[in-house]
Amino acid sequence: MSSAADAGTAAEMERLNVTLDDEHAAKLARLAERMHVQPGTVARSLLTTAIDEADPDAGNALELLDGLPQAHERAQRGLAQARAGETVALDDL
Repeated sequence: MSSAADAGTAAEMERLNVTLDDEHAAKLARLAERMHVQPGTVARSLLTTAIDEADPDAGNALELLDGLPQAHERAQRGLAQARAGETVALDDL
């Protein structure tokens, strides 16, 4: 049974697709199996906790970006792809 409050909450949610490397995907699957829930449920909880604990200060955001594996290289590749027209319009997604 659904209520108006449930509908409002669902409308405010945003879907986000995340790609994990094989090692992290396997770890997430093991966690979910132990907890008897879907991996997406565990991922959502972990991501929500990380976001709640993250400081949005610009200096701290830079530290977060610096901690991403190959972040600079990936950003440069994205820029090159955009300049080459190798992109998909948001309306086409």
